[in-house]
Amino acid sequence: MDANVGRLLQQAVEARRHGRVAEAEQALGEALRRQPGQPQALNLLGLIALDHSDFATARTHFHAATQADPGEAALWMNVASAERGLADAEGERGALAQAIAIDQRNFMAQLRLAQLQQRLNEAQPAADSWGKVLAMAAGMTDIPPALAATLDAGRQFVRDHNARFASFVEAGVAETLEASDALARRRFQTCLDHEFGRRSVYQNHCSGLYYPFLPADEFFDRAHFPWMAQLEAQTDGIRAEFLALVEKQGASVRPYVRQDAGTPENKWTALDGSLDWGAAFLWEYGARNEAVCAACPQTVAALEALPRADIPRRAPSAFFSLLKPGSHIPAHTGVTNTRAIIHLPLIVPPGCFFRVGGETRAWEEGKAFAFDDTIDHEAWNESEHLRVVLIFDVWNPHLSLEEQQLLKQFYATADASKTKDVPASI
Repeated sequence: MDANVGRLLQQAVEARRHGRVAEAEQALGEALRRQPGQPQALNLLGLIALDHSDFATARTHFHAATQADPGEAALWMNVASAERGLADAEGERGALAQAIAIDQRNFMAQLRLAQLQQRLNEAQPAADSWGKVLAMAAGMTDIPPALAATLDAGRQFVRDHNARFASFVEAGVAETLEASDALARRRFQTCLDHEFGRRSVYQNHCSGLYYPFLPADEFFDRAHFPWMAQLEAQTDGIRAEFLALVEKQGASVRPYVRQDAGTPENKWTALDGSLDWGAAFLWEYGARNEAVCAACPQTVAALEALPRADIPRRAPSAFFSLLKPGSHIPAHTGVTNTRAIIHLPLIVPPGCFFRVGGETRAWEEGKAFAFDDTIDHEAWNESEHLRVVLIFDVWNPHLSLEEQQLLKQFYATADASKTKDVPASI
């Protein structure tokens, strides 16, 4: 750039800043005489016209500037401002598209496109554009109050649009969904809820063995457990044995959470060594508790009639779980997805809830269910009374008998390796 032209541009900027419009225009005119088509001079003339709401003149200057420097996104943004002032929606759209084509990360261009589409009642494109804007804004800090309010309005627009769209779709599938079986209804409804942003879908997180390709279902379908009704029919007897056990052998109940000394503070610290969450084990990692089993013969018979896993030092486990009033078991995940965890609720006052992944249920006395404990889960007792559930594990119902046998052989071999010389890996 010619030094004289640069000096004239600076004079124009200062004159415009102080409201000396004629002086600014004279300097810019001289700059253009010396360097015809100079984009900065044309842009400044456009801004002066924009200051006075002379949108047609502004558009002429801005377009001339883009012809000289078509790769400058800021010039296209100024064209968009002039087009908006002229109520030329398509002109504004085209200018914003040019700015976005130069840089897809142009935040203001994406924001103004979302606002334009919203003004034109282009609901789905506007929602999509707002999604891009909000995603970019998520990484921003120190957002000015005016922009924060604009973003809040965008979020509300997206929420309202999604709600309308969800209602439309759900009305369209309602008849077919209602005629479907319970499993299809539950899974398809979860599909819709995830699609419409109403819930998350959780994956397995195993602290131990992970078995690939098993469905990551939060609550297993009841049809996998044909024996569940037979178990439920024994609820009264099992409950009676628990109450008698506690009355005679209260010491059988011990804290469920028992951390090693010196364990750093963590989410389990509040329950460590506490009977707020207590347990009376019938089996614990495959080891039978003879005293508790002897006191609960009907419970033992009911459990031994089920297809439980039998893995020395690992399975089965079965225990009465006691959660005191006002207690909370924090969100956590289990060891392996090769098992399913069964709950048979025995004593459930109102206000007791259990969440697995994105679904929260209230326990119902005598109504059993199965879930995958390697999916994030937690429990609450918000009542003023004790909650008691019989909990035990069985094989994951999606494992074949051959796979169950292979897993048992795997654990047996792995345990044997600890007492034998094993060849070094290669």
